[in-house]
Amino acid sequence: MKILHTEASCGWGGQEIRILEESRGLIARGHQVSVACPAHARMATEAARFGVPVTPLPLEFKTVAGFLALRSHLAAARPDVVNTHSSADSWLTGLACATLAKPPAIVRTRHISAPVSGNFANRWLYRQAQGVVTTGESLRRHLLDTLALDPSRVVSVPTGIDTQRFAPTDKTAAKAALGLDPQQRHLGIVATLRSWKGHLFLLDAFAQLNRPELHLLIVGEGPMRGPIVEKIAALNLGDRVTLAGQRSDPEHWLQALDVFCLPSYANEGVPQAILQAMLCALPIVSTPVGAILEAVSDGDTALIVPPQNATALATAIARLLDDPALSARLGDAARRRASADFSLEAMLDRMEAIFRQATSS
Repeated sequence: MKILHTEASCGWGGQEIRILEESRGLIARGHQVSVACPAHARMATEAARFGVPVTPLPLEFKTVAGFLALRSHLAAARPDVVNTHSSADSWLTGLACATLAKPPAIVRTRHISAPVSGNFANRWLYRQAQGVVTTGESLRRHLLDTLALDPSRVVSVPTGIDTQRFAPTDKTAAKAALGLDPQQRHLGIVATLRSWKGHLFLLDAFAQLNRPELHLLIVGEGPMRGPIVEKIAALNLGDRVTLAGQRSDPEHWLQALDVFCLPSYANEGVPQAILQAMLCALPIVSTPVGAILEAVSDGDTALIVPPQNATALATAIARLLDDPALSARLGDAARRRASADFSLEAMLDRMEAIFRQATSS
């Protein structure tokens, strides 16, 4: 198949990484896959690392220029299916396809759990698509309830993770390879620095722990870096927190952790970072936000605490640090669950089938 992904976002996080990972996987299966995004988007430069062709188009906003550019590209490239991912590119694609004599099939992927308005315009837009994909079952149910879509056309396909790349390894060696003190214990988060990921609550919890032997690793980059730096200074944690920035090797940082934490309070599907941590057999503390509970369950594969509650977060982290048997049990169970249900190959199988069904509708 000839598949085009459109993405209006200029940011960099799980959504954009999934698009490129999925594209690379389907290219390896023999499909022609490319991405259209704004020229200045981070995806436009990162795509080469994934071996995915990119066409720069002005898709960031709903503009006449964006509509005309995308319509022209669709008419010339003639993909079999267009997979849209954000609001602006979904609208531009829907309108462009509505004006083409032989439009491609449309698949709309909804990545985040932010509410969708059930107005007439959104109903029209989502019904333009031959298939709708969500990254979690709770997101799927929200779309069905809000937009009254045909349930057979809306499916949940959580992001798949490479089970070989993300795997447990010797923790002491992993710490030494990153220049970390193997004698210290390491708490960490791998996530784009966005407000709803809960970094500020994690810093408050870390300060409450008052454990000099514990070091906090914050891996990722994003718009909250400034407030996070200010919070670290205000809590006098400068020598106990490492801001590692955006990394192309998150697996190495996860493998060095003793406890992984993702205290999100909004907008989550099934986060890739949770799945990656699960595959690395880490004990996890997280929240019941979005579709997180579709990946982990309290007491079985993680400890779940209320969102925006630093005290509960600190208590759960301390429990894992003080109970090696519990940490090992949760980590082993998480690894088994993620390997069985959230592999990269399983995601590619499902998306390939969805694209084939959309093109035959």
